[in-house]
Amino acid sequence: MSAVHTTSLAGYPLFRRGKVRDVYDLGDQLLMVASDRISAFDVVMSEPIPEKGALLTQIAAYWFEQLSHIVPNHVISMDVDTLDRCTDEEKDMLRGRSMIVRKTSPLPVECVVRGYLSGSGWKEYQASQTVCGITLPAGYVESSKLTEPIFTPATKAEEGHDENISFDVAAKILGDDVANAVGNYSIALYNAASELVASKGLILADTKFEFGIDNSGQIILIDEALTPDSSRYWLAESYAPGTSQMNFDKQMLRDWLESTPWNKTPPPPTLPDDVIQGTRAKYIEAYERITGQRWQ
Repeated sequence: MSAVHTTSLAGYPLFRRGKVRDVYDLGDQLLMVASDRISAFDVVMSEPIPEKGALLTQIAAYWFEQLSHIVPNHVISMDVDTLDRCTDEEKDMLRGRSMIVRKTSPLPVECVVRGYLSGSGWKEYQASQTVCGITLPAGYVESSKLTEPIFTPATKAEEGHDENISFDVAAKILGDDVANAVGNYSIALYNAASELVASKGLILADTKFEFGIDNSGQIILIDEALTPDSSRYWLAESYAPGTSQMNFDKQMLRDWLESTPWNKTPPPPTLPDDVIQGTRAKYIEAYERITGQRWQ
């Protein structure tokens, strides 16, 4: 089974290369390609996870379609055969892991919604009984369900971790109207997605959205949506407040890395095959549970 670590297209210039995605400039559109790269502790591993990029792309495509009634999104097409400057070999590599999307001016704030107390939110709550400046009731434990979902924005970091900020800080960055709009969109998207996955035995603990403004001035949903890389999904049947939960993400990879003497700076250690295959299996399970489709 072949994996795609880094892409290169002769006919289109590279617009940006992120930890996972390679983005190409198509003129008035972009081609967003999800590679099989995987990162942990902000370091990209040398070995890819086969099919990871296609799995993430297909999960995002499912959600863009399911939630388009709430807010428009940037997807134009997933048909790479329309890319006339790509060779047949390049199209085969791109197929299933690529989206042709609208160009936007991305907003410089991550739109995080939390329905449960976990991760950095749990750490902040323990210290101050707040999350991103929002005071919460006393008595919550790790993984507690919040009385209602909260919008907890963060600044985008090119390197390292994003930084949680208050809504007031987000409003200063974006302007009041835009901050209120993306906050409302984010909560509505989270609620709709939570309801859909609850019927499939999953809990959507938290997620992050990205928005951009297109050339008509409209706010649209961009990047990815509700994938295991941008969201915390838990199995409802094994949910137990008071401890951390099993995630459908790269936890197996993180756990293995933590068991090694690696100092979390490049270069990363060589990943054993069982970690690669185990991580791939988690992504496949997430795809199948979320979409209800068998992974082909």
